[in-house]
Amino acid sequence: MHSGDITIDNITKIEGTAGLKVTVKDDQVTDLKFIIKDYRRFYTQAVKGKPIIAVPSFLSRICGTCSIAHLLCSIKAIEMSQGIVPSVQTKLLRRLAYDGLMIRDHALHLYFFVLPDLLGIDSILDIPEDYHNWGHQLLHDSFDIKTAGTDLSTVIAGAAIHAPLPTVGGFLKLPDESKFPVLVSELSAIRDQVLRGIEAFAATRETFIRNSDYLCLRHDSRYDFLEGQVINSQGKHIPPSQFHDFLKSVVIPYSQAEGYVFSDTNEDYLVGSLSRLNLNKDLLNKKTAQSVKTYLSLFPSNNIYHNNLAQAIEILQAVDDAVDILTTLKLTPEKPLTPTPRGGIGVGVIEAPRGTLYHLADVDNQGMINNYDVIVPTAQNQINIENDLKKYFQENLAKDEDTLKLEAEKIIRAYDPCMSCATNFLKIDWIRS
Repeated sequence: MHSGDITIDNITKIEGTAGLKVTVKDDQVTDLKFIIKDYRRFYTQAVKGKPIIAVPSFLSRICGTCSIAHLLCSIKAIEMSQGIVPSVQTKLLRRLAYDGLMIRDHALHLYFFVLPDLLGIDSILDIPEDYHNWGHQLLHDSFDIKTAGTDLSTVIAGAAIHAPLPTVGGFLKLPDESKFPVLVSELSAIRDQVLRGIEAFAATRETFIRNSDYLCLRHDSRYDFLEGQVINSQGKHIPPSQFHDFLKSVVIPYSQAEGYVFSDTNEDYLVGSLSRLNLNKDLLNKKTAQSVKTYLSLFPSNNIYHNNLAQAIEILQAVDDAVDILTTLKLTPEKPLTPTPRGGIGVGVIEAPRGTLYHLADVDNQGMINNYDVIVPTAQNQINIENDLKKYFQENLAKDEDTLKLEAEKIIRAYDPCMSCATNFLKIDWIRS
Protein backbone atom coordinates (compact mmCIF):
# COMPACT_ATOMS: atom_id res chain seq x y z
CA MET A 1 0.00 0.00 0.00
CA HIS A 2 1.25 3.47 -0.91
CA SER A 3 0.22 6.46 1.19
CA GLY A 4 1.58 9.97 1.60
CA ASP A 5 2.28 13.11 -0.41
CA ILE A 6 4.23 13.51 -3.62
CA THR A 7 5.29 17.13 -4.00
CA ILE A 8 7.09 19.05 -6.74
CA ASP A 9 7.69 22.54 -5.41
CA ASN A 10 9.01 24.01 -8.64
CA ILE A 11 8.47 22.42 -12.05
CA THR A 12 11.51 22.95 -14.23
CA LYS A 13 11.89 24.15 -17.81
CA ILE A 14 8.61 26.02 -18.17
CA GLU A 15 7.72 29.72 -18.38
CA GLY A 16 7.05 30.97 -14.85
CA THR A 17 6.57 29.08 -11.61
CA ALA A 18 4.26 26.16 -10.83
CA GLY A 19 4.10 23.26 -8.40
CA LEU A 20 2.30 19.97 -7.95
CA LYS A 21 1.00 18.26 -4.83
CA VAL A 22 -0.40 14.72 -4.96
CA THR A 23 -2.02 13.00 -1.98
CA VAL A 24 -2.07 9.19 -2.05
CA LYS A 25 -3.89 6.93 0.38
CA ASP A 26 -4.08 3.15 0.10
CA ASP A 27 -2.87 3.16 -3.52
CA GLN A 28 -5.46 5.74 -4.55
CA VAL A 29 -4.97 9.36 -5.56
CA THR A 30 -7.28 11.19 -3.16
CA ASP A 31 -6.24 14.72 -4.12
CA LEU A 32 -4.09 16.42 -6.76
CA LYS A 33 -3.37 20.11 -7.09
CA PHE A 34 -1.58 21.71 -10.05
CA ILE A 35 -0.62 25.05 -8.56
CA ILE A 36 0.22 28.14 -10.59
CA LYS A 37 2.37 30.19 -8.24
CA ASP A 38 3.09 33.40 -10.15
CA TYR A 39 1.16 36.19 -8.49
CA ARG A 40 -1.35 38.29 -10.37
CA ARG A 41 0.13 41.38 -11.93
CA PHE A 42 -3.01 43.45 -12.53
CA TYR A 43 -2.40 44.47 -16.14
CA THR A 44 -6.09 44.61 -16.98
CA GLN A 45 -6.72 46.92 -14.05
CA ALA A 46 -3.76 49.14 -14.90
CA VAL A 47 -5.05 49.97 -18.41
CA LYS A 48 -8.38 51.32 -17.16
CA GLY A 49 -8.65 55.00 -17.98
CA LYS A 50 -5.76 54.79 -20.46
CA PRO A 51 -6.08 55.94 -24.11
CA ILE A 52 -6.64 53.09 -26.56
CA ILE A 53 -3.62 53.98 -28.66
CA ALA A 54 -1.30 53.19 -25.72
CA VAL A 55 -2.95 49.99 -24.49
CA PRO A 56 -1.61 47.35 -26.96
CA SER A 57 2.01 48.24 -26.27
CA PHE A 58 1.35 48.21 -22.54
CA LEU A 59 -0.33 44.79 -22.67
CA SER A 60 2.49 43.30 -24.74
CA ARG A 61 4.40 43.41 -21.44
CA ILE A 62 2.22 40.58 -20.14
CA CYS A 63 4.76 38.18 -21.66
CA GLY A 64 8.26 38.68 -22.98
CA THR A 65 8.54 35.60 -25.17
CA CYS A 66 5.16 36.02 -26.89
CA SER A 67 4.67 39.77 -26.53
CA ILE A 68 3.69 40.10 -30.21
CA ALA A 69 0.73 37.80 -29.52
CA HIS A 70 -0.65 40.09 -26.81
CA LEU A 71 0.19 43.16 -28.90
CA LEU A 72 -1.72 42.02 -31.98
CA CYS A 73 -4.62 40.55 -30.00
CA SER A 74 -5.08 43.84 -28.17
CA ILE A 75 -4.88 45.78 -31.43
CA LYS A 76 -7.61 43.55 -32.90
CA ALA A 77 -9.86 44.12 -29.90
CA ILE A 78 -9.45 47.89 -30.02
CA GLU A 79 -9.89 48.03 -33.80
CA MET A 80 -13.17 46.13 -33.46
CA SER A 81 -14.36 48.54 -30.78
CA GLN A 82 -13.65 51.47 -33.12
CA GLY A 83 -14.96 49.93 -36.33
CA ILE A 84 -11.48 49.93 -37.90
CA VAL A 85 -10.89 47.43 -40.72
CA PRO A 86 -7.15 47.06 -41.41
CA SER A 87 -5.90 46.96 -44.98
CA VAL A 88 -4.84 43.79 -46.77
CA GLN A 89 -1.23 45.00 -46.62
CA THR A 90 -1.45 45.52 -42.85
CA LYS A 91 -2.86 42.01 -42.40
CA LEU A 92 -0.04 40.49 -44.44
CA LEU A 93 2.61 42.37 -42.48
CA ARG A 94 1.03 41.22 -39.22
CA ARG A 95 1.14 37.64 -40.49
CA LEU A 96 4.83 38.02 -41.24
CA ALA A 97 5.61 39.41 -37.78
CA TYR A 98 3.57 36.60 -36.27
CA ASP A 99 5.33 33.92 -38.30
CA GLY A 100 8.55 35.22 -36.79
CA LEU A 101 7.07 34.87 -33.31
CA MET A 102 5.95 31.29 -33.93
CA ILE A 103 9.35 30.27 -35.29
CA ARG A 104 11.24 31.78 -32.37
CA ASP A 105 8.86 30.87 -29.55
CA HIS A 106 8.30 27.26 -30.59
CA ALA A 107 12.03 26.78 -31.05
CA LEU A 108 12.68 28.10 -27.54
CA HIS A 109 10.31 25.56 -26.01
CA LEU A 110 11.29 22.59 -28.14
CA TYR A 111 15.05 22.91 -28.14
CA PHE A 112 15.71 24.40 -24.72
CA PHE A 113 12.94 22.84 -22.61
CA VAL A 114 11.95 19.59 -24.35
CA LEU A 115 15.19 18.49 -26.01
CA PRO A 116 16.86 17.57 -22.67
CA ASP A 117 13.99 15.13 -22.01
CA LEU A 118 14.46 13.70 -25.50
CA LEU A 119 18.16 13.15 -24.81
CA GLY A 120 17.70 11.84 -21.26
CA ILE A 121 19.66 14.69 -19.69
CA ASP A 122 18.79 17.46 -17.27
CA SER A 123 19.83 20.52 -19.28
CA ILE A 124 21.07 21.59 -22.70
CA LEU A 125 24.31 22.46 -20.89
CA ASP A 126 24.85 18.71 -20.46
CA ILE A 127 24.88 18.00 -24.21
CA PRO A 128 28.34 16.73 -25.22
CA GLU A 129 30.46 19.27 -27.09
CA ASP A 130 31.18 16.95 -30.00
CA TYR A 131 29.60 18.73 -32.98
CA HIS A 132 28.77 15.40 -34.63
CA ASN A 133 26.70 14.43 -31.62
CA TRP A 134 23.01 14.32 -32.64
CA GLY A 135 21.84 16.39 -29.69
CA HIS A 136 24.56 18.96 -30.24
CA GLN A 137 23.56 19.23 -33.90
CA LEU A 138 19.95 19.94 -32.90
CA LEU A 139 21.09 22.54 -30.40
CA HIS A 140 23.10 24.34 -33.09
CA ASP A 141 20.07 24.11 -35.38
CA SER A 142 18.00 25.83 -32.71
CA PHE A 143 20.25 28.90 -32.67
CA ASP A 144 19.84 29.35 -36.43
CA ILE A 145 16.08 28.77 -36.27
CA LYS A 146 15.55 31.21 -33.40
CA THR A 147 17.72 33.81 -35.12
CA ALA A 148 15.69 33.57 -38.32
CA GLY A 149 12.45 34.05 -36.40
CA THR A 150 13.88 36.98 -34.48
CA ASP A 151 15.18 38.65 -37.64
CA LEU A 152 11.82 38.27 -39.38
CA SER A 153 9.87 39.92 -36.55
CA THR A 154 12.54 42.61 -36.15
CA VAL A 155 12.46 43.67 -39.80
CA ILE A 156 8.66 43.69 -39.99
CA ALA A 157 7.65 44.90 -36.51
CA GLY A 158 10.75 46.75 -35.30
CA ALA A 159 11.68 44.19 -32.62
CA ALA A 160 10.95 40.57 -31.74
CA ILE A 161 10.00 41.49 -28.17
CA HIS A 162 7.71 44.46 -27.40
CA ALA A 163 7.62 45.42 -31.08
CA PRO A 164 7.19 49.20 -31.54
CA LEU A 165 5.79 49.41 -35.09
CA PRO A 166 2.41 47.60 -35.15
CA THR A 167 -0.32 49.94 -33.95
CA VAL A 168 -4.07 50.42 -34.03
CA GLY A 169 -5.02 50.85 -37.68
CA GLY A 170 -1.73 49.75 -39.24
CA PHE A 171 2.01 50.28 -38.79
CA LEU A 172 3.82 53.37 -37.52
CA LYS A 173 6.53 52.68 -40.07
CA LEU A 174 6.60 50.24 -42.96
CA PRO A 175 9.48 47.74 -43.09
CA ASP A 176 12.44 48.13 -45.42
CA GLU A 177 11.42 46.09 -48.46
CA SER A 178 15.06 45.79 -49.57
CA LYS A 179 15.59 43.39 -46.65
CA PHE A 180 12.95 40.93 -47.86
CA PRO A 181 15.36 38.91 -50.09
CA VAL A 182 17.76 38.54 -47.16
CA LEU A 183 14.91 37.22 -45.00
CA VAL A 184 13.87 34.78 -47.73
CA SER A 185 17.44 33.45 -47.95
CA GLU A 186 17.70 33.11 -44.17
CA LEU A 187 14.35 31.31 -43.89
CA SER A 188 15.13 29.03 -46.81
CA ALA A 189 18.48 28.15 -45.24
CA ILE A 190 16.92 26.87 -42.00
CA ARG A 191 14.31 24.70 -43.69
CA ASP A 192 16.40 21.51 -43.59
CA GLN A 193 17.24 22.20 -39.95
CA VAL A 194 13.54 22.56 -39.13
CA LEU A 195 12.85 19.27 -40.89
CA ARG A 196 15.59 17.60 -38.84
CA GLY A 197 13.86 18.84 -35.70
CA ILE A 198 10.49 17.53 -36.88
CA GLU A 199 12.06 14.11 -37.43
CA ALA A 200 13.58 14.19 -33.95
CA PHE A 201 10.36 15.14 -32.15
CA ALA A 202 8.38 12.63 -34.18
CA ALA A 203 10.72 9.86 -33.05
CA THR A 204 9.87 10.22 -29.37
CA ARG A 205 8.36 7.13 -27.75
CA GLU A 206 6.67 9.14 -24.99
CA THR A 207 2.93 8.50 -24.87
CA PHE A 208 0.19 9.73 -22.61
CA ILE A 209 -3.38 9.57 -23.84
CA ARG A 210 -6.52 11.01 -22.35
CA ASN A 211 -9.40 11.81 -24.66
CA SER A 212 -9.76 15.59 -24.57
CA ASP A 213 -11.85 18.10 -26.44
CA TYR A 214 -9.83 20.51 -28.58
CA LEU A 215 -10.39 24.17 -29.38
CA CYS A 216 -8.74 26.60 -31.78
CA LEU A 217 -9.34 29.10 -34.58
CA ARG A 218 -10.02 27.82 -38.09
CA HIS A 219 -9.76 29.97 -41.22
CA ASP A 220 -11.80 29.19 -44.32
CA SER A 221 -8.86 28.67 -46.64
CA ARG A 222 -5.49 28.62 -44.87
CA TYR A 223 -3.66 27.65 -41.68
CA ASP A 224 -3.93 30.99 -39.93
CA PHE A 225 -2.92 32.10 -36.42
CA LEU A 226 -4.67 35.49 -36.55
CA GLU A 227 -8.05 35.04 -38.20
CA GLY A 228 -10.93 32.56 -38.27
CA GLN A 229 -13.83 31.17 -36.31
CA VAL A 230 -13.53 29.35 -32.99
CA ILE A 231 -14.14 25.62 -33.42
CA ASN A 232 -13.89 22.55 -31.22
CA SER A 233 -13.66 18.83 -31.86
CA GLN A 234 -17.40 18.43 -31.23
CA GLY A 235 -18.09 20.40 -34.41
CA LYS A 236 -19.15 23.67 -32.87
CA HIS A 237 -18.34 26.90 -34.74
CA ILE A 238 -18.68 30.28 -33.07
CA PRO A 239 -17.53 33.78 -34.03
CA PRO A 240 -14.71 35.24 -31.92
CA SER A 241 -17.12 37.77 -30.41
CA GLN A 242 -18.94 34.89 -28.66
CA PHE A 243 -15.80 33.20 -27.35
CA HIS A 244 -16.22 34.39 -23.77
CA ASP A 245 -19.80 33.10 -23.61
CA PHE A 246 -18.62 29.71 -24.89
CA LEU A 247 -16.52 29.29 -21.73
CA LYS A 248 -17.16 29.28 -18.00
CA SER A 249 -14.49 30.36 -15.54
CA VAL A 250 -13.73 28.13 -12.58
CA VAL A 251 -12.17 29.55 -9.43
CA ILE A 252 -9.24 27.38 -8.32
CA PRO A 253 -8.57 28.39 -4.70
CA TYR A 254 -5.01 27.06 -4.55
CA SER A 255 -3.91 28.65 -7.83
CA GLN A 256 -3.22 32.20 -8.92
CA ALA A 257 -5.07 31.57 -12.21
CA GLU A 258 -8.67 30.74 -12.98
CA GLY A 259 -9.46 27.64 -15.01
CA TYR A 260 -12.00 27.28 -17.80
CA VAL A 261 -14.50 24.67 -19.01
CA PHE A 262 -17.11 24.72 -21.77
CA SER A 263 -20.17 26.60 -20.52
CA ASP A 264 -22.68 24.11 -21.96
CA THR A 265 -21.05 20.84 -20.85
CA ASN A 266 -18.68 21.78 -17.97
CA GLU A 267 -16.02 19.72 -19.76
CA ASP A 268 -12.34 20.58 -19.82
CA TYR A 269 -10.57 21.14 -23.12
CA LEU A 270 -7.14 21.69 -24.63
CA VAL A 271 -5.75 24.59 -26.67
CA GLY A 272 -2.41 24.88 -28.45
CA SER A 273 -0.52 23.37 -31.35
CA LEU A 274 -1.98 19.89 -30.86
CA SER A 275 -5.49 21.33 -31.15
CA ARG A 276 -4.53 23.28 -34.25
CA LEU A 277 -2.99 20.27 -36.02
CA ASN A 278 -5.89 18.05 -34.99
CA LEU A 279 -8.49 20.43 -36.42
CA ASN A 280 -6.61 22.28 -39.18
CA LYS A 281 -4.03 19.94 -40.71
CA ASP A 282 -5.89 20.06 -44.05
CA LEU A 283 -5.15 23.80 -44.25
CA LEU A 284 -1.36 23.61 -43.92
CA ASN A 285 0.76 25.37 -46.53
CA LYS A 286 1.02 22.97 -49.49
CA LYS A 287 4.81 22.90 -49.33
CA THR A 288 4.71 22.22 -45.59
CA ALA A 289 2.13 19.45 -45.96
CA GLN A 290 4.19 17.77 -48.67
CA SER A 291 7.36 17.86 -46.55
CA VAL A 292 5.70 16.43 -43.40
CA LYS A 293 3.16 14.06 -44.98
CA THR A 294 4.85 11.12 -43.22
CA TYR A 295 3.89 12.58 -39.85
CA LEU A 296 0.46 14.04 -40.61
CA SER A 297 -1.12 10.61 -40.33
CA LEU A 298 -0.46 10.85 -36.57
CA PHE A 299 -3.08 13.60 -36.34
CA PRO A 300 -5.69 13.90 -34.98
CA SER A 301 -3.96 12.61 -31.87
CA ASN A 302 -4.88 12.31 -28.19
CA ASN A 303 -1.23 11.92 -27.16
CA ILE A 304 -0.25 15.13 -25.37
CA TYR A 305 3.39 14.56 -26.34
CA HIS A 306 2.38 15.13 -29.94
CA ASN A 307 1.96 18.79 -28.98
CA ASN A 308 5.74 18.99 -29.29
CA LEU A 309 5.64 17.48 -32.79
CA ALA A 310 2.79 19.82 -33.72
CA GLN A 311 4.91 22.80 -32.65
CA ALA A 312 7.81 21.56 -34.77
CA ILE A 313 5.50 21.28 -37.78
CA GLU A 314 4.15 24.77 -37.11
CA ILE A 315 7.68 26.16 -37.30
CA LEU A 316 7.88 24.84 -40.86
CA GLN A 317 4.40 26.20 -41.59
CA ALA A 318 5.50 29.65 -40.43
CA VAL A 319 8.70 29.46 -42.51
CA ASP A 320 6.84 28.51 -45.69
CA ASP A 321 4.05 31.04 -45.11
CA ALA A 322 6.56 33.84 -44.56
CA VAL A 323 8.55 32.98 -47.69
CA ASP A 324 5.37 32.98 -49.77
CA ILE A 325 4.41 36.45 -48.51
CA LEU A 326 7.90 37.94 -48.73
CA THR A 327 8.32 36.85 -52.35
CA THR A 328 5.00 38.31 -53.52
CA LEU A 329 4.31 41.36 -51.33
CA LYS A 330 4.92 44.77 -52.88
CA LEU A 331 4.57 47.53 -50.30
CA THR A 332 2.68 50.74 -50.95
CA PRO A 333 2.87 53.87 -48.74
CA GLU A 334 0.23 53.65 -46.05
CA LYS A 335 -0.48 55.44 -42.79
CA PRO A 336 -2.41 53.97 -39.83
CA LEU A 337 -6.17 54.48 -39.89
CA THR A 338 -7.15 56.99 -37.20
CA PRO A 339 -10.92 57.60 -37.06
CA THR A 340 -12.54 59.78 -34.40
CA PRO A 341 -12.75 57.82 -31.12
CA ARG A 342 -16.10 56.28 -30.29
CA GLY A 343 -17.55 54.14 -27.53
CA GLY A 344 -17.75 50.42 -28.13
CA ILE A 345 -16.73 46.91 -27.14
CA GLY A 346 -14.23 44.96 -29.19
CA VAL A 347 -12.90 41.43 -29.03
CA GLY A 348 -9.64 40.01 -30.33
CA VAL A 349 -9.13 36.25 -30.58
CA ILE A 350 -5.92 34.84 -32.04
CA GLU A 351 -3.78 31.72 -31.74
CA ALA A 352 -0.86 32.47 -29.44
CA PRO A 353 2.00 29.94 -29.53
CA ARG A 354 0.46 28.12 -26.55
CA GLY A 355 -3.15 28.33 -27.74
CA THR A 356 -6.20 30.51 -28.14
CA LEU A 357 -5.82 34.01 -26.68
CA TYR A 358 -8.71 36.39 -25.96
CA HIS A 359 -8.70 40.15 -25.34
CA LEU A 360 -11.78 42.29 -24.71
CA ALA A 361 -11.66 46.09 -24.78
CA ASP A 362 -14.55 48.20 -23.49
CA VAL A 363 -13.93 51.76 -24.72
CA ASP A 364 -15.75 55.01 -23.84
CA ASN A 365 -16.62 57.71 -26.39
CA GLN A 366 -13.43 59.60 -25.57
CA GLY A 367 -11.24 56.66 -26.60
CA MET A 368 -10.40 55.61 -23.04
CA ILE A 369 -10.58 52.10 -21.61
CA ASN A 370 -13.59 51.44 -19.37
CA ASN A 371 -12.83 47.79 -18.81
CA TYR A 372 -10.45 45.15 -20.12
CA ASP A 373 -10.33 41.35 -19.94
CA VAL A 374 -7.77 38.76 -21.00
CA ILE A 375 -8.10 34.97 -21.17
CA VAL A 376 -4.79 33.23 -21.86
CA PRO A 377 -4.06 29.71 -23.10
CA THR A 378 -2.42 28.36 -19.95
CA ALA A 379 -5.43 29.30 -17.82
CA GLN A 380 -7.64 27.45 -20.29
CA ASN A 381 -5.37 24.41 -20.14
CA GLN A 382 -5.01 24.34 -16.35
CA ILE A 383 -7.93 22.01 -15.63
CA ASN A 384 -7.00 19.74 -18.54
CA ILE A 385 -3.42 19.50 -17.25
CA GLU A 386 -4.65 18.67 -13.77
CA ASN A 387 -7.00 15.95 -15.05
CA ASP A 388 -4.20 14.49 -17.17
CA LEU A 389 -2.02 14.29 -14.08
CA LYS A 390 -4.76 12.64 -12.02
CA LYS A 391 -5.07 9.93 -14.67
CA TYR A 392 -1.31 9.52 -14.93
CA PHE A 393 -0.71 9.13 -11.20
CA GLN A 394 -3.64 6.78 -10.72
CA GLU A 395 -2.30 4.49 -13.46
CA ASN A 396 1.37 4.62 -12.45
CA LEU A 397 1.59 4.60 -8.66
CA ALA A 398 3.65 1.41 -8.79
CA LYS A 399 6.58 3.43 -10.16
CA ASP A 400 9.16 4.97 -7.84
CA GLU A 401 8.67 8.56 -6.72
CA ASP A 402 11.55 10.02 -8.76
CA THR A 403 10.13 8.51 -11.95
CA LEU A 404 6.66 9.77 -11.13
CA LYS A 405 7.98 13.30 -10.61
CA LEU A 406 10.01 13.31 -13.82
CA GLU A 407 7.20 11.97 -15.98
CA ALA A 408 4.68 14.37 -14.44
CA GLU A 409 6.99 17.26 -15.31
CA LYS A 410 7.28 15.97 -18.89
CA ILE A 411 3.49 15.92 -19.25
CA ILE A 412 3.25 19.49 -17.97
CA ARG A 413 6.10 20.63 -20.22
CA ALA A 414 4.38 19.09 -23.24
CA TYR A 415 1.65 21.73 -22.85
CA ASP A 416 4.31 24.46 -23.06
CA PRO A 417 2.57 26.38 -20.26
CA CYS A 418 3.27 30.02 -19.44
CA MET A 419 2.44 30.67 -15.80
CA SER A 420 3.26 34.37 -15.85
CA CYS A 421 0.76 34.89 -18.69
CA ALA A 422 -1.90 32.97 -16.76
CA THR A 423 -1.88 35.36 -13.80
CA ASN A 424 -2.42 38.68 -15.54
CA PHE A 425 -6.18 39.00 -15.59
CA LEU A 426 -8.16 40.13 -12.58
CA LYS A 427 -11.85 40.52 -11.86
CA ILE A 428 -12.86 42.29 -8.66
CA ASP A 429 -16.39 42.46 -7.32
CA TRP A 430 -16.34 45.37 -4.88
CA ILE A 431 -18.84 45.21 -2.03
CA ARG A 432 -19.05 48.42 -0.09
CA SER A 433 -21.35 49.44 2.75
